[in-house]
Amino acid sequence: MYKTILATAYAINPYKGSEDGMGWNFVRQIARFNTVIAITRKNNQPMIEKYMTEYPDVVYENMQFLYFDLPYWMRFWKKKSRGAMLYYWMWQRAMPRFIRKQQLSFDIIHNLNFHNDWTPSYLWKLNKPFVWGPIGHHPSIPGQYLINYNNVYNIKNKATWMVKQAFWKYSSSLKKTLDKADYVCCMNSHVAKVIPLQKGKYSIIPSVASQDFGYEPKQHKKAFTLISAGRFVPLKGFDLSILAFARFLDSLPKAKREDCKLIIVGAGPEFPLLQKLVRENNIENQVQFIHWVERKELLKLYKNASAFLFPSHEGAGMVVAEALSFGLPVICLDNSGPGEFIDDTCGVAVKETTYTHTLTQLSQAIAKLYQFPELAERMGKCARIKFENQFHWDRRGEQLHSIYQSL
Repeated sequence: MYKTILATAYAINPYKGSEDGMGWNFVRQIARFNTVIAITRKNNQPMIEKYMTEYPDVVYENMQFLYFDLPYWMRFWKKKSRGAMLYYWMWQRAMPRFIRKQQLSFDIIHNLNFHNDWTPSYLWKLNKPFVWGPIGHHPSIPGQYLINYNNVYNIKNKATWMVKQAFWKYSSSLKKTLDKADYVCCMNSHVAKVIPLQKGKYSIIPSVASQDFGYEPKQHKKAFTLISAGRFVPLKGFDLSILAFARFLDSLPKAKREDCKLIIVGAGPEFPLLQKLVRENNIENQVQFIHWVERKELLKLYKNASAFLFPSHEGAGMVVAEALSFGLPVICLDNSGPGEFIDDTCGVAVKETTYTHTLTQLSQAIAKLYQFPELAERMGKCARIKFENQFHWDRRGEQLHSIYQSL
Protein backbone atom coordinates (compact mmCIF):
# COMPACT_ATOMS: atom_id res chain seq x y z
CA MET A 1 0.00 0.00 0.00
CA TYR A 2 1.35 3.39 -1.02
CA LYS A 3 2.12 5.85 1.75
CA THR A 4 3.37 9.41 1.66
CA ILE A 5 6.68 9.86 3.43
CA LEU A 6 7.83 13.33 4.46
CA ALA A 7 11.63 13.13 4.68
CA THR A 8 13.99 15.85 5.86
CA ALA A 9 17.39 15.49 4.25
CA TYR A 10 19.76 18.37 5.00
CA ALA A 11 22.32 17.21 2.43
CA ILE A 12 21.31 16.07 -1.07
CA ASN A 13 23.43 16.20 -4.20
CA PRO A 14 23.09 13.39 -6.77
CA TYR A 15 26.47 14.32 -8.29
CA LYS A 16 28.35 13.72 -5.05
CA GLY A 17 29.12 10.80 -2.77
CA SER A 18 29.22 10.65 1.02
CA GLU A 19 26.41 12.39 2.92
CA ASP A 20 25.09 14.26 -0.13
CA GLY A 21 24.93 11.13 -2.26
CA MET A 22 23.34 9.23 0.60
CA GLY A 23 20.56 11.83 0.85
CA TRP A 24 19.76 11.59 -2.85
CA ASN A 25 19.83 7.80 -3.00
CA PHE A 26 17.68 7.32 0.09
CA VAL A 27 15.04 9.72 -1.26
CA ARG A 28 15.07 7.92 -4.60
CA GLN A 29 14.75 4.54 -2.88
CA ILE A 30 11.77 5.72 -0.83
CA ALA A 31 10.12 6.77 -4.10
CA ARG A 32 10.43 3.25 -5.53
CA PHE A 33 7.65 2.09 -3.21
CA ASN A 34 5.97 5.22 -1.84
CA THR A 35 5.41 8.90 -2.50
CA VAL A 36 8.09 11.07 -0.92
CA ILE A 37 8.12 14.76 -0.08
CA ALA A 38 11.77 15.63 0.57
CA ILE A 39 12.76 18.84 2.33
CA THR A 40 16.35 19.96 1.89
CA ARG A 41 18.41 23.16 1.79
CA LYS A 42 17.96 25.71 -0.98
CA ASN A 43 21.57 25.42 -2.15
CA ASN A 44 20.86 21.82 -3.20
CA GLN A 45 18.10 22.81 -5.64
CA PRO A 46 20.24 23.56 -8.76
CA MET A 47 22.04 20.21 -8.68
CA ILE A 48 18.86 18.23 -8.01
CA GLU A 49 16.99 19.86 -10.88
CA LYS A 50 19.96 19.57 -13.24
CA TYR A 51 20.38 15.86 -12.49
CA MET A 52 16.68 15.10 -12.91
CA THR A 53 16.80 16.82 -16.31
CA GLU A 54 19.96 15.01 -17.45
CA TYR A 55 18.92 11.58 -16.17
CA PRO A 56 15.13 11.14 -16.56
CA ASP A 57 13.59 8.40 -14.46
CA VAL A 58 9.99 7.31 -14.02
CA VAL A 59 10.55 7.16 -10.25
CA TYR A 60 10.70 10.98 -10.18
CA GLU A 61 6.91 10.95 -10.48
CA ASN A 62 6.82 9.88 -6.83
CA MET A 63 9.29 12.57 -5.69
CA GLN A 64 8.55 16.13 -4.63
CA PHE A 65 11.19 18.54 -3.29
CA LEU A 66 10.72 21.51 -1.00
CA TYR A 67 13.58 23.86 -0.20
CA PHE A 68 14.02 25.55 3.15
CA ASP A 69 16.67 27.69 4.84
CA LEU A 70 16.75 29.98 7.81
CA PRO A 71 16.91 33.74 7.12
CA TYR A 72 20.31 35.08 6.11
CA TRP A 73 20.80 36.89 9.42
CA MET A 74 20.65 33.49 11.15
CA ARG A 75 23.19 31.80 8.87
CA PHE A 76 25.63 34.43 7.53
CA TRP A 77 28.34 33.00 9.79
CA LYS A 78 28.18 29.52 8.27
CA LYS A 79 30.92 28.84 5.70
CA LYS A 80 30.81 25.42 4.02
CA SER A 81 31.58 22.83 6.74
CA ARG A 82 32.34 25.48 9.37
CA GLY A 83 29.40 25.65 11.73
CA ALA A 84 27.53 22.92 9.83
CA MET A 85 26.39 20.95 12.89
CA LEU A 86 25.15 24.06 14.70
CA TYR A 87 23.27 25.26 11.64
CA TYR A 88 21.82 21.76 11.09
CA TRP A 89 20.45 21.81 14.65
CA MET A 90 18.88 25.25 14.08
CA TRP A 91 17.50 24.13 10.70
CA GLN A 92 15.99 21.00 12.17
CA ARG A 93 14.64 22.93 15.17
CA ALA A 94 12.70 25.21 12.83
CA MET A 95 11.47 22.36 10.62
CA PRO A 96 8.13 21.52 12.35
CA ARG A 97 6.93 25.11 12.00
CA PHE A 98 7.93 25.24 8.31
CA ILE A 99 6.11 21.95 7.61
CA ARG A 100 2.94 23.09 9.35
CA LYS A 101 2.90 26.24 7.21
CA GLN A 102 2.99 24.14 4.03
CA GLN A 103 -0.19 22.30 5.08
CA LEU A 104 1.16 19.05 3.70
CA SER A 105 -0.61 15.71 3.83
CA PHE A 106 1.61 12.75 4.75
CA ASP A 107 1.57 9.47 6.66
CA ILE A 108 5.10 9.13 8.09
CA ILE A 109 7.80 11.63 9.00
CA HIS A 110 11.45 10.59 8.53
CA ASN A 111 14.55 12.48 9.70
CA LEU A 112 16.85 11.03 7.08
CA ASN A 113 20.42 12.32 7.09
CA PHE A 114 23.20 14.56 8.41
CA HIS A 115 22.58 13.53 11.99
CA ASN A 116 24.03 11.13 14.51
CA ASP A 117 23.29 9.50 17.82
CA TRP A 118 23.88 12.65 19.87
CA THR A 119 21.99 15.36 17.94
CA PRO A 120 18.24 15.48 18.65
CA SER A 121 15.42 15.69 16.14
CA TYR A 122 12.18 17.63 16.57
CA LEU A 123 10.00 16.02 13.91
CA TRP A 124 8.08 14.07 16.55
CA LYS A 125 6.25 17.34 17.26
CA LEU A 126 4.22 16.77 14.09
CA ASN A 127 2.39 13.85 15.75
CA LYS A 128 2.94 11.37 12.95
CA PRO A 129 4.75 8.02 12.99
CA PHE A 130 8.39 9.09 13.26
CA VAL A 131 11.41 7.28 11.78
CA TRP A 132 14.87 8.44 12.81
CA GLY A 133 17.97 7.55 10.84
CA PRO A 134 20.15 5.84 9.87
CA ILE A 135 21.71 7.68 12.76
CA GLY A 136 25.48 7.53 12.85
CA HIS A 137 27.94 6.68 15.55
CA HIS A 138 31.55 7.69 15.08
CA PRO A 139 33.73 6.41 17.92
CA SER A 140 36.57 8.44 19.36
CA ILE A 141 39.81 7.87 17.44
CA PRO A 142 42.09 5.75 19.66
CA GLY A 143 44.91 7.99 20.86
CA GLN A 144 47.70 5.78 19.51
CA TYR A 145 46.55 6.49 15.96
CA LEU A 146 47.10 10.23 16.30
CA ILE A 147 50.84 10.10 17.00
CA ASN A 148 51.78 11.38 13.53
CA TYR A 149 49.47 14.37 13.71
CA ASN A 150 49.47 17.77 15.37
CA ASN A 151 48.39 17.55 19.01
CA VAL A 152 45.49 19.87 18.16
CA TYR A 153 43.71 16.84 16.66
CA ASN A 154 44.12 14.89 19.89
CA ILE A 155 42.65 17.76 21.90
CA LYS A 156 39.80 18.19 19.41
CA ASN A 157 39.14 14.43 19.40
CA LYS A 158 38.82 14.34 23.21
CA ALA A 159 36.73 17.51 23.33
CA THR A 160 34.32 16.16 20.70
CA TRP A 161 33.91 12.95 22.65
CA MET A 162 33.16 14.91 25.83
CA VAL A 163 30.46 16.90 24.01
CA LYS A 164 28.87 13.68 22.73
CA GLN A 165 28.88 12.15 26.21
CA ALA A 166 27.24 15.27 27.61
CA PHE A 167 24.41 14.98 25.09
CA TRP A 168 23.95 11.26 25.76
CA LYS A 169 23.74 11.84 29.51
CA TYR A 170 22.00 15.19 29.89
CA SER A 171 20.15 16.27 26.72
CA SER A 172 16.40 16.29 27.41
CA SER A 173 15.79 16.91 23.69
CA LEU A 174 17.71 13.77 22.78
CA LYS A 175 15.78 11.76 25.37
CA LYS A 176 12.53 13.13 23.93
CA THR A 177 13.63 12.14 20.42
CA LEU A 178 14.28 8.58 21.60
CA ASP A 179 10.99 8.37 23.46
CA LYS A 180 8.97 9.63 20.52
CA ALA A 181 10.73 7.72 17.72
CA ASP A 182 8.55 4.89 16.42
CA TYR A 183 11.56 3.32 14.71
CA VAL A 184 15.30 4.00 14.78
CA CYS A 185 17.66 2.98 11.97
CA CYS A 186 21.23 2.58 13.26
CA MET A 187 24.25 2.97 11.02
CA ASN A 188 26.20 0.41 13.05
CA SER A 189 25.88 -1.74 16.16
CA HIS A 190 27.60 0.74 18.47
CA VAL A 191 24.61 3.10 18.44
CA ALA A 192 22.72 0.78 20.77
CA LYS A 193 25.72 0.76 23.12
CA VAL A 194 25.60 4.50 23.81
CA ILE A 195 21.88 5.33 23.71
CA PRO A 196 18.97 3.26 25.07
CA LEU A 197 16.95 1.68 22.27
CA GLN A 198 13.88 -0.49 22.67
CA LYS A 199 14.14 -4.01 21.30
CA GLY A 200 12.02 -4.40 18.19
CA LYS A 201 12.04 -0.66 17.48
CA TYR A 202 15.45 -0.45 15.83
CA SER A 203 17.66 -2.28 13.37
CA ILE A 204 21.12 -1.97 11.82
CA ILE A 205 20.83 -0.30 8.44
CA PRO A 206 24.20 1.06 7.25
CA SER A 207 23.93 4.51 5.73
CA VAL A 208 26.38 3.49 3.01
CA ALA A 209 25.52 1.66 -0.19
CA SER A 210 26.35 1.90 -3.88
CA GLN A 211 24.70 1.59 -7.24
CA ASP A 212 25.90 -1.04 -9.66
CA PHE A 213 28.49 0.51 -11.96
CA GLY A 214 29.12 -2.70 -13.86
CA TYR A 215 31.15 -5.66 -12.68
CA GLU A 216 33.76 -7.82 -14.31
CA PRO A 217 35.47 -10.60 -12.34
CA LYS A 218 39.09 -9.74 -11.57
CA GLN A 219 41.69 -11.46 -13.68
CA HIS A 220 45.08 -12.09 -12.11
CA LYS A 221 47.57 -9.53 -13.35
CA LYS A 222 51.27 -9.11 -12.80
CA ALA A 223 50.66 -5.58 -11.48
CA PHE A 224 49.34 -5.35 -7.92
CA THR A 225 47.46 -2.10 -7.28
CA LEU A 226 45.93 -0.97 -4.03
CA ILE A 227 43.50 1.94 -4.02
CA SER A 228 42.20 4.15 -1.23
CA ALA A 229 40.01 7.26 -1.28
CA GLY A 230 38.84 9.97 1.10
CA ARG A 231 39.71 13.29 2.73
CA PHE A 232 43.27 13.72 3.99
CA VAL A 233 42.39 14.01 7.68
CA PRO A 234 43.40 11.85 10.69
CA LEU A 235 39.99 10.14 10.73
CA LYS A 236 40.74 8.36 7.46
CA GLY A 237 44.02 6.77 8.60
CA PHE A 238 46.02 7.37 5.43
CA ASP A 239 49.23 7.40 7.45
CA LEU A 240 48.50 3.75 8.27
CA SER A 241 47.92 3.00 4.60
CA ILE A 242 51.24 4.51 3.53
CA LEU A 243 53.39 3.03 6.30
CA ALA A 244 51.80 -0.44 6.03
CA PHE A 245 52.34 -0.37 2.27
CA ALA A 246 55.98 0.62 2.85
CA ARG A 247 56.46 -2.37 5.17
CA PHE A 248 54.89 -4.64 2.60
CA LEU A 249 57.30 -3.39 -0.06
CA ASP A 250 60.25 -3.95 2.26
CA SER A 251 59.27 -7.61 2.47
CA LEU A 252 59.56 -8.04 -1.30
CA PRO A 253 62.64 -8.57 -3.46
CA LYS A 254 63.58 -5.31 -5.18
CA ALA A 255 62.75 -6.74 -8.59
CA LYS A 256 59.11 -7.24 -7.62
CA ARG A 257 58.49 -3.88 -5.98
CA GLU A 258 58.03 -2.09 -9.30
CA ASP A 259 54.86 -4.10 -9.97
CA CYS A 260 53.18 -2.83 -6.78
CA LYS A 261 51.40 0.48 -6.46
CA LEU A 262 49.28 2.39 -3.96
CA ILE A 263 46.87 4.98 -5.43
CA ILE A 264 45.39 7.47 -2.95
CA VAL A 265 42.51 9.58 -4.26
CA GLY A 266 41.55 12.65 -2.28
CA ALA A 267 42.57 16.00 -0.85
CA GLY A 268 42.76 17.69 2.51
CA PRO A 269 44.88 19.50 5.11
CA GLU A 270 47.16 16.54 5.88
CA PHE A 271 48.45 16.17 2.33
CA PRO A 272 51.92 17.59 3.24
CA LEU A 273 52.27 15.05 6.06
CA LEU A 274 51.31 12.15 3.80
CA GLN A 275 53.79 13.32 1.16
CA LYS A 276 56.47 13.48 3.84
CA LEU A 277 55.77 9.89 4.93
CA VAL A 278 56.10 8.75 1.32
CA ARG A 279 59.44 10.56 0.90
CA GLU A 280 60.86 9.32 4.21
CA ASN A 281 60.14 5.73 3.21
CA ASN A 282 61.55 6.16 -0.31
CA ILE A 283 58.38 4.92 -2.00
CA GLU A 284 57.68 7.90 -4.29
CA ASN A 285 57.69 5.61 -7.33
CA GLN A 286 55.13 3.26 -5.82
CA VAL A 287 52.65 5.75 -4.32
CA GLN A 288 50.50 8.00 -6.47
CA PHE A 289 48.34 10.82 -5.13
CA ILE A 290 45.38 11.82 -7.27
CA HIS A 291 43.42 14.88 -6.24
CA TRP A 292 39.65 14.62 -6.47
CA VAL A 293 38.66 13.35 -9.90
CA GLU A 294 35.40 13.11 -11.77
CA ARG A 295 33.35 10.14 -10.63
CA LYS A 296 33.79 8.38 -13.98
CA GLU A 297 37.57 8.50 -13.54
CA LEU A 298 37.34 7.15 -10.00
CA LEU A 299 35.26 4.22 -11.26
CA LYS A 300 38.00 3.38 -13.77
CA LEU A 301 40.51 3.28 -10.93
CA TYR A 302 38.30 0.86 -9.02
CA LYS A 303 38.00 -1.39 -12.05
CA ASN A 304 41.78 -1.65 -12.46
CA ALA A 305 42.63 -2.11 -8.76
CA SER A 306 43.51 -5.35 -6.99
CA ALA A 307 42.21 -4.48 -3.51
CA PHE A 308 40.87 -1.59 -1.44
CA LEU A 309 42.93 -0.36 1.52
CA PHE A 310 40.91 1.68 4.03
CA PRO A 311 42.14 1.74 7.68
CA SER A 312 39.66 4.48 8.58
CA HIS A 313 38.46 5.16 12.13
CA GLU A 314 35.00 6.38 11.08
CA GLY A 315 31.70 4.65 11.65
CA ALA A 316 30.79 4.49 7.96
CA GLY A 317 32.63 4.80 4.63
CA MET A 318 30.68 5.08 1.37
CA VAL A 319 33.81 4.13 -0.55
CA VAL A 320 33.75 0.66 1.04
CA ALA A 321 30.38 -0.09 -0.56
CA GLU A 322 31.72 1.15 -3.90
CA ALA A 323 34.80 -1.06 -3.60
CA LEU A 324 32.64 -4.10 -2.85
CA SER A 325 30.54 -3.36 -5.94
CA PHE A 326 33.66 -3.71 -8.07
CA GLY A 327 34.61 -7.00 -6.45
CA LEU A 328 37.56 -5.59 -4.51
CA PRO A 329 38.73 -7.31 -1.32
CA VAL A 330 38.76 -4.74 1.50
CA ILE A 331 41.53 -4.30 4.07
CA CYS A 332 40.37 -2.21 7.01
CA LEU A 333 40.33 -1.90 10.80
CA ASP A 334 38.07 -4.11 12.88
CA ASN A 335 35.91 -1.28 14.19
CA SER A 336 32.29 -0.16 14.24
CA GLY A 337 32.53 1.17 10.69
CA PRO A 338 34.11 -0.73 7.79
CA GLY A 339 34.97 -3.56 10.19
CA GLU A 340 31.25 -4.33 10.47
CA PHE A 341 30.64 -4.07 6.73
CA ILE A 342 32.94 -6.90 5.71
CA ASP A 343 33.71 -10.44 6.88
CA ASP A 344 36.63 -12.79 6.32
CA THR A 345 35.15 -14.04 3.04
CA CYS A 346 35.59 -10.67 1.33
CA GLY A 347 38.36 -8.91 3.20
CA VAL A 348 40.62 -8.57 6.22
CA ALA A 349 39.72 -6.54 9.31
CA VAL A 350 42.72 -5.79 11.54
CA LYS A 351 42.25 -5.48 15.31
CA GLU A 352 42.92 -2.08 16.86
CA THR A 353 45.94 -2.57 19.11
CA THR A 354 49.23 -0.66 19.23
CA TYR A 355 50.22 1.51 16.30
CA THR A 356 53.19 -0.69 15.42
CA HIS A 357 51.23 -3.93 15.64
CA THR A 358 48.46 -2.45 13.50
CA LEU A 359 51.01 -1.61 10.80
CA THR A 360 52.36 -5.14 10.95
CA GLN A 361 48.90 -6.66 10.61
CA LEU A 362 47.93 -4.38 7.75
CA SER A 363 51.15 -5.09 5.84
CA GLN A 364 50.64 -8.83 6.34
CA ALA A 365 47.09 -8.55 5.01
CA ILE A 366 48.42 -6.79 1.90
CA ALA A 367 51.09 -9.46 1.48
CA LYS A 368 48.49 -12.21 1.80
CA LEU A 369 46.48 -10.90 -1.12
CA TYR A 370 49.64 -10.33 -3.15
CA GLN A 371 51.13 -13.78 -2.52
CA PHE A 372 47.90 -15.73 -3.01
CA PRO A 373 46.11 -14.37 -6.10
CA GLU A 374 43.61 -17.25 -6.00
CA LEU A 375 42.57 -16.13 -2.52
CA ALA A 376 42.28 -12.51 -3.69
CA GLU A 377 40.15 -13.63 -6.64
CA ARG A 378 37.87 -15.66 -4.36
CA MET A 379 37.53 -12.77 -1.93
CA GLY A 380 36.71 -10.46 -4.83
CA LYS A 381 33.83 -12.66 -5.92
CA CYS A 382 32.53 -12.76 -2.33
CA ALA A 383 32.88 -8.96 -2.14
CA ARG A 384 30.57 -8.67 -5.13
CA ILE A 385 28.05 -11.03 -3.49
CA LYS A 386 28.24 -8.98 -0.28
CA PHE A 387 27.47 -5.86 -2.32
CA GLU A 388 24.51 -7.43 -4.10
CA ASN A 389 23.00 -8.82 -0.89
CA GLN A 390 23.68 -5.98 1.54
CA PHE A 391 25.16 -2.86 -0.05
CA HIS A 392 23.20 -2.25 -3.24
CA TRP A 393 21.00 0.84 -2.88
CA ASP A 394 17.98 -1.26 -3.77
CA ARG A 395 18.47 -3.22 -0.53
CA ARG A 396 18.17 0.04 1.43
CA GLY A 397 14.91 0.86 -0.36
CA GLU A 398 13.51 -2.56 0.51
CA GLN A 399 14.54 -2.16 4.15
CA LEU A 400 12.89 1.24 4.47
CA HIS A 401 9.72 0.06 2.73
CA SER A 402 9.46 -2.82 5.21
CA ILE A 403 9.79 -0.38 8.13
CA TYR A 404 7.17 1.99 6.73
CA GLN A 405 4.74 -0.87 6.19
CA SER A 406 5.15 -1.96 9.81
CA LEU A 407 4.16 1.42 11.25
